[in-house]
Amino acid sequence: MNDARASGAVRVRYAPSPTGYPHVGGVRTALYNWLFARHHGGRFVLRLEDTDQARSTEESARAMIDGLRWLGLDWDEGPDVGGPYGPYRQTQRQELYRAYARRLVEMGRAYPCYCTPEELQARRQEALRRGEAPKYDRHCLHLSEAERRRLKEEGRPEALRFLMDDEGETVVHDLVRGEVRFENALLDDFVIMKSDGLPTYNFAVVVDDLEMHITHVIRGDEHLSNTPRQVQVYRALGVEPPAFAHLSILLAPDRSKLSKRHGAQSVDAFREMGYLPEAILNYLALLGWGYDAEQQIFSIPELVEKFSLERVSKNPAVFDIQKLEWMNGYYVRQLPVDELARRSRPFLEKAGLVQRIERGGEAAERTLHKALALSQSRLRHLADVPEWVRYYFEPPAAYDEKAARKHLLKPGVPALLDEVAAGLEGLEPFDEGALEGYFIRLVEQRGLKLGDVLQPVRVAVTGKDVSPGMFEVLALVGRQASVERLRRAAQWAQGALQPAGTPRA
Repeated sequence: MNDARASGAVRVRYAPSPTGYPHVGGVRTALYNWLFARHHGGRFVLRLEDTDQARSTEESARAMIDGLRWLGLDWDEGPDVGGPYGPYRQTQRQELYRAYARRLVEMGRAYPCYCTPEELQARRQEALRRGEAPKYDRHCLHLSEAERRRLKEEGRPEALRFLMDDEGETVVHDLVRGEVRFENALLDDFVIMKSDGLPTYNFAVVVDDLEMHITHVIRGDEHLSNTPRQVQVYRALGVEPPAFAHLSILLAPDRSKLSKRHGAQSVDAFREMGYLPEAILNYLALLGWGYDAEQQIFSIPELVEKFSLERVSKNPAVFDIQKLEWMNGYYVRQLPVDELARRSRPFLEKAGLVQRIERGGEAAERTLHKALALSQSRLRHLADVPEWVRYYFEPPAAYDEKAARKHLLKPGVPALLDEVAAGLEGLEPFDEGALEGYFIRLVEQRGLKLGDVLQPVRVAVTGKDVSPGMFEVLALVGRQASVERLRRAAQWAQGALQPAGTPRA
C-alpha cells in the first residue's frame, strides 16, 4: 500500500468523462465525494477521463469545470490547479498506462490479443447458440510465439487482455451495499489496452486511482459490475484496492429512468433558469442521504459536518423537479436584498433592464432594491425577477389578455381610471399612507369594493392582475408614470389605443 493510503488520509476523486454537460446524477456523485473529503479533512481530486476521443471535447471539459465551480465544489488537485500526482487528464498519462501494461505482461497477467471484431462477434453468436455466456474464449492466450509473430507480420492490430482468475469469487466490500460477490467463472479476460494504444476504462481507472493514492471510490452503481475486474487488477499488482461505495441511480417521480422529459438535468440549464447553487446542492444531498427525516434545509457547512456514507441509502432516489423548485424558492426568499440584486443582474441584463437601471443612477438602484423587497416572497427562480420588477422602470408593453378582459373592458372602467388619474395628480404626499387613504375615500364615495378599483388600476399600471400591494407599487412607480399609465389604459379600454400583443376583442 502506498504511503498516502497507509497514512489514513482520505483521498477521493470525481472522474467524469467530458462528453457532455454536467448533469444532476454526476453532480450528486461529485457532491458526495466533496462532502466526504471535507468532512474528514481529506483531499478532493478532479480527474478528466477523456480517452473517448470520438466523444470527448474541450468544450465539455470547460463546461464540467465551470459548472462545478459555479456550484461551489472546489477541488484540491485537478487539471486546472495541478497537484503532486498529475497530470489530471487521462490523455496526458498514456506512458504511465503503457508501463503498467508491460508490467502485467511480464508478470503473466496480461497477453496480446489479435482477434478481429468480426471473429469476436462470430464466437459470441456461437456461444449464445450453445446456451453459454458470451465471454472471451482465451483464443489468443494459447497462441505459440510463432503464431504471434505471424499475426504481427500480417499486420493484425494488437490489443492486450488481462488474465482474470477463473475460479472462486471476487468479493467487493461496498460501504453502501455491503458485501457483493461475483463468480469469477462468469468474468472474461477484458481488454486493458486497445489496438490504438489507448487504455480501456477498467484499466486506466485502476492505474489512476493507484497512482493518485485514492482511498475511497464513491461512484454511481452503474460501475458496480466493473468493480470485480478492477479489484483483480489491483491484486495482480500486489495492492489492496480502495474502499468502494456505489450510489444508487436517480429515478423520475414515476419511477422510470430520469430523462429530459422530466425537466432540466444539466447544471447549465438550471443556472439559466435561475436556480441557486446552494439550493441545488441541498436538494441533491438529500437524494440518497438523510440525517433527520424532519430536516430538509441544510447549509453547506451543516452538510459537511453531518455527511457520512453510513447514512447513504442503497435504494434508488427520486428526482422531483417540483421539490427542487420549492427548495430554490425558499433559498431565493432568504437572500438579503443586496445579494438578490447582485445575483439577479445577469437575468436583468438579458431582459434589457440593466441599461435602463444604470441610466437612472442611484435612484434607479434604490427602486430596484425596493422592488425586489416587495416581490421577493413571490419569487421561485432568479429568472422570475425581470417579470416582477420591469413595470417599475417601464410601462407595460401589453396587458395580460385575460386580466385586461376581466378588469379593463368592464363598463365604467375607463371613466374610473381617468378619475383615479386626476385624483393622484393632486395627491400630497404621494406615499403609501396617502395612497391608501385616497382609495378608501374613493370606494366609500362610489359605493364600490376596494378590489373593484384596485384591480383595474393594477392591470393598468403593471399589465398583470397579480402584484405586490398596489399602494406600495404606485408609490414606487411614482406619480407621473402612474398617472400616464392609468390614462393610457383608459384610452385602450375605449378602443383608442392598442398596446402590442393585447387584443381588445
